[in-house]
Amino acid sequence: MSEQKATALSPTLSPSGRGSLSRFSSSLSSLTDRRIAWILFFAGLLVLLATEKDIGFGRDESVYFHAAEAHARWFQLLVSSPTAAVKDAAIVQHFEFNHEHPALMKNLFGISYVVLHEKLGLLRPAGAFRFPAFVFAAWMLPLIFGLSRRLFGQGASIFAAVSFLIVPRQFFHSHLACFDVPIATMWVLTVYCFVEALEKPRWWLYTGLAFGAALGAKHNAWFIPVTLVPFILWRGWQLTKHAPEARNLFFGINGVFVFGGLLYGVMVAAMGPQRILSTFEFQSPQLGLFVIVCAAGAWLTWQLRSVHLDAFRTIAPLVAMAILGPIVFYLHWPYLWHHPVDRAAWYLSFHLTHNHYTWYYLGELLRAPPFPLLYVVNLTALTVPASIFVPMVLGFIWVFVRAARNQVTNFEWIVVANAVMSIALISHPNVPHFGGVKHWFPSMPFLAVLAAGSLERGARGLTAWLAPRWKAVTEPRVLALMAVLLCAPAVIATARVYEFGTSAYSEFAGGVPGAASLGMQRQYWANNLTGVLPWLNANAKQGERVYFHENHGGQIRDNQRNGMLRADLVAVNSPNEAELAIYQYHQEFREQEFNIWQVFGTTRPVFGLYLDETPQIVIYRRGHR
Repeated sequence: MSEQKATALSPTLSPSGRGSLSRFSSSLSSLTDRRIAWILFFAGLLVLLATEKDIGFGRDESVYFHAAEAHARWFQLLVSSPTAAVKDAAIVQHFEFNHEHPALMKNLFGISYVVLHEKLGLLRPAGAFRFPAFVFAAWMLPLIFGLSRRLFGQGASIFAAVSFLIVPRQFFHSHLACFDVPIATMWVLTVYCFVEALEKPRWWLYTGLAFGAALGAKHNAWFIPVTLVPFILWRGWQLTKHAPEARNLFFGINGVFVFGGLLYGVMVAAMGPQRILSTFEFQSPQLGLFVIVCAAGAWLTWQLRSVHLDAFRTIAPLVAMAILGPIVFYLHWPYLWHHPVDRAAWYLSFHLTHNHYTWYYLGELLRAPPFPLLYVVNLTALTVPASIFVPMVLGFIWVFVRAARNQVTNFEWIVVANAVMSIALISHPNVPHFGGVKHWFPSMPFLAVLAAGSLERGARGLTAWLAPRWKAVTEPRVLALMAVLLCAPAVIATARVYEFGTSAYSEFAGGVPGAASLGMQRQYWANNLTGVLPWLNANAKQGERVYFHENHGGQIRDNQRNGMLRADLVAVNSPNEAELAIYQYHQEFREQEFNIWQVFGTTRPVFGLYLDETPQIVIYRRGHR
């Protein structure tokens, strides 16, 4: 092992704290690393652009298309008539729809649509809406590469980055104008900025801004600090052991924010939640307390800078997150401008009391909590290709094996904490379980970093065994060959089913047929409709009425708007009104198919989408024999 790599594994702290990350090399420190990062970004972006037209429109995505266009119209109004645009009536008109989610991504989707489709005509409507999502998904690759380079070599780090995108479900979701991959990217970006801030100036500011942007992407972001606070407290304790003044300032900063939180608790107890919300205004004590706490915390943090630079760099990112996060969250979302508290409270309440959708899991329809404790782990194993999942698990286990020997670096613990956080959160039996694997995407990039370690250790061991027998064997060659072999099954699986990514299952499930036999959800979001649209366009009669089971009007609109479904076909609300019925297989809706049989007088479909002989969608024509 080289001296540099031995340092990377050292758990010790230098007096200045600069060894606390015990990095292999600074993220993207070399010109070669930066070039690789750019290549990864543009390669990911081009692949997503090239495959965009094959991806159907999910139920949620069509909702976000509509909301994004409304947001874009507001920005156009802001340019043409700023005074009218900033009035609450205009803001509500454009932002009320889908206000259960923040505005950042919908703003970007809408602006992209206006520029790339309406103004320049470069992309079809769906592609223009989706383009910002492609950018965020492609951005994930250099971020993973950069994090991995702190521990591992270039080859293993490239594998880590690529392995995220080639997982079938992650590749599918990377196309969508939705929030699940963007929030994963923003989560990784915030952690990346935090790690950089421990060693570089100004990155504490970037951490706060990144966290604010993450809050604007999706509500998952509120849990990012949970993974960082324990590390910050531990590092601060270690760094200030022999610096009493720095220690007093460091923990005084924490005390200010804790005390502020306790005062808010006293206010709620004394006034009641409803009165707190109704009286929270710009000149209210509630906002005054926030300003005082932030000002005191910022002042103490700046004092710490002149006393102990490394302790400052440890706590400053968290202070920036606490101050800038809510500010960016408020500023980015016009819907909050006139009524910030009650509308933000509604938004948080919506997600804290989210309804439960029925989900099919191992032969059981999950309708209400408590849900199975191992649901998330099991579903990850059943959907991530085995050649990617096994290195992730081995990398995770290896950290704890080395922890018993006191060999794990602080940076590795940061990676592990973030790898676990989303999975642990969704694993809680009372948290709604639906949406496949998308709700714990923020964990997957960090698991990819751990998988890179498995690859590098495996290549090193295999090289040591083979090199005495064959002179041509070198570690880089072995690693490259292993990376290709590990990626190949995932690439093949993705190439086969990427258009129908919500139906993808791994070797552990036995593929799509095995998952069906296990009693797993066949699909969700009703995007698989694209698999039968060519037949429908070629065989439906002029103006024929079609019952699209599980597809709402927005999806039909978007398919027609993008030239994927004939405009003359008429969508109706029930089989009773239809000549054609398109049934999407869901265990919870089995009676829908029986109803179609009764109304149409036939049990014989005229066409269907079958993945490895497993029915996903079937089409019935009235009276067909």
